[in-house]
Amino acid sequence: MTSSVAIVEVGPRDGFQSMRSVLPTATKTEIIRSLYQAGVRRIETTSFVSERAVPQLADATEIVAFSAQFPELDAQVLVPTARHAQRALAAGADHLCAVLSVSESHNRGNVRRSPMESVEDYRQMVETMPAGTAMRLNVATAFDCPNAGRVPERAVLELLDHLVAVTSDAEIALCDTTGKADPAQVTALFEAVKKRFPQVRNWAFHGHDTYGLGTANVYAAWRAGIDVFDASVAGLGGCPFAPGATGNVATEDVVWMFESMGVRTGIDIEALVQASHVICELPDSQTGGRVRDALSARAKRAVAA
Repeated sequence: MTSSVAIVEVGPRDGFQSMRSVLPTATKTEIIRSLYQAGVRRIETTSFVSERAVPQLADATEIVAFSAQFPELDAQVLVPTARHAQRALAAGADHLCAVLSVSESHNRGNVRRSPMESVEDYRQMVETMPAGTAMRLNVATAFDCPNAGRVPERAVLELLDHLVAVTSDAEIALCDTTGKADPAQVTALFEAVKKRFPQVRNWAFHGHDTYGLGTANVYAAWRAGIDVFDASVAGLGGCPFAPGATGNVATEDVVWMFESMGVRTGIDIEALVQASHVICELPDSQTGGRVRDALSARAKRAVAA
């Protein structure tokens, strides 16, 4: 367990991609700015994907250019294939986030290939990365698959055997894509991967809050020694390839939990809540979390008094 943690804000990618209404680029950039001003220093700002399949993210090049103006911001971008990774690098991205699924059906639904084919695609990404480029690897459906149900631990370990052989330098995030993981499962899987792959120095947890266990699972991962956590402002989001899944665990809830425990996040909770209110006003946004409403109600009572 650590005295400080890093929060990776994924709302501008994981959250925005689930929205039907295409947001103006100016709206997205102002949200990124407000998150930065609240103390968020690592943001998954966008994704390079098929513009036809996900028109919401068609402005990825503009978002990368905007994010470059903040000297302390680590702006990572999601890239599902090597071809899209090259697009991201050409746009100036210097922190890539590759993604593949343990589940065969989920991976085929996402990128139309088997997990092992995605491993080879990942190998190509790593081999062609310019010096100075950072790599994050998201292992989706590490706990549960929307098609096949609970994913066996051995399936995750066997896929990681191939991925870690490509490089042990990448940060690897285990993703609870459907939000069905429970704290015991989270603890057990992180203990298993850390034991099997001691050469991997950086692990992360990406959780959704579909069943209300988002913060509990974050806490379980922290107790297992993890100190990097994905979260989405206002709990915005929902995976388009996991029907019924809600957004990621709300950033405000994660920050509130850790700061209350004396674990530093570097994020101003009041400024973050203000940013979350803007998110809640976006058209057809699916939001979640509890801390935002609790702090807002407290502020109203204070004004009334």
